[in-house]
Amino acid sequence: MRRRLSLRDERWPTRDAFVIARGAKSEAHVLLAQIEQDGVVGRGEAVPYARYGETMAGELAGAEALRDAVERGASRLELQDLAPAGAARNALDCALWDLEAKLTGTPAWALAGLRGLEPVTTCFTLSLDAPAAMAAAARAAAHRPLLKLKIGGAGDIDRVAAVREAAPASRLVVDANEALGFEDLRRLAPDLALLGVQLIEQPLRAGEDAALEGYDCPVLLCADESLHTRADLADCARRYGAVNIKLDKCGGLTEALAVAAQARAMGLQVMAGCMVATSLAMAPAMILAQGAEVVDLDGPLLLARDRAPGLVFTGSEIAPPSRDLWG
Repeated sequence: MRRRLSLRDERWPTRDAFVIARGAKSEAHVLLAQIEQDGVVGRGEAVPYARYGETMAGELAGAEALRDAVERGASRLELQDLAPAGAARNALDCALWDLEAKLTGTPAWALAGLRGLEPVTTCFTLSLDAPAAMAAAARAAAHRPLLKLKIGGAGDIDRVAAVREAAPASRLVVDANEALGFEDLRRLAPDLALLGVQLIEQPLRAGEDAALEGYDCPVLLCADESLHTRADLADCARRYGAVNIKLDKCGGLTEALAVAAQARAMGLQVMAGCMVATSLAMAPAMILAQGAEVVDLDGPLLLARDRAPGLVFTGSEIAPPSRDLWG
């Protein structure tokens, strides 16, 4: 057995500017890993994220440093000990899942111990903007059952109220991306509950969220930036009722599934999340999304174009990936 690893970065423009409390982006800059063995190619896609100190150059270098181990046949489990959690390991881990599925003829979901994949309903994200602009975006998306609003500044209640009026039938979650203080949260949460918001993602900055311990929030709180791997779950369980698990943060599907299993055992709800990326990055997360209380895999819907073949979206429902795409 001899493998060959290839790495490259790709840029996929977004449909519109994607704006959160930390800033805006106009493209998804993704790392693509391909591992070829016996004429079969396994693929994985990841997104280096500056918030976690990652750059494309750094993650490419990190993946390149693993070339010898991967080409000599390192397994997914061995990879966990060879590299830290992050985008580089995610791309390689997902490529190894895909390669194993294709070489053995066993679908990735079966390798993960599932009996099959069911369609899931994803959030659709509305970028941070003025209330009127967010209302217009919500009106255009009012047919979607679950909307996720980016918040993070003065006027947040006005934003959420405008979206609620524009999309009265949609369930709402809000994502602050660490932009609130504890007193901001205490002030906003009762009004958010009255507006029907079902979940608040990462209100406080990671590492500064111990204030949430003992706080009885009227809306379910979900860790995002505070949750990367199983090592973070004990702290999260004292502060949140749910965790947003993303393959890029976990360093791949292997760790993500382990995080989800342990989180559920601790009584935490699971959100299957994503970075803005193509269907190739979402496909492995469809395994994670099975049974998740909230699914947020709308990355391809935010792009101007997607990979072909890509995931099939019917409104907000995502069909299981074809094996031509991944797994």
